[in-house]
Amino acid sequence: MPKQLPEFKNEDEERAFWATRDSTEYLDWGQAERVAFPKLKPSTKTISLRLPESMLNQIRVLANKRDVPYQSLIKIFL
Repeated sequence: MPKQLPEFKNEDEERAFWATRDSTEYLDWGQAERVAFPKLKPSTKTISLRLPESMLNQIRVLANKRDVPYQSLIKIFL
């Protein structure tokens, strides 16, 4: 029989709890159902990045050879 889950005051407290526990002691994963969130998109944040012009030009050439936008290629590299 699984252990009883404590009440958490916030996500930080829950995160700290799970960082040191084995979930199989608290949950019966054999009873779990698979779910999908098809419209869920990861959050993104716009940043500014300063690169030497020569490096940016090389990235643009590589992106052109791969037929992808250079910003997308930078994200792949990162």
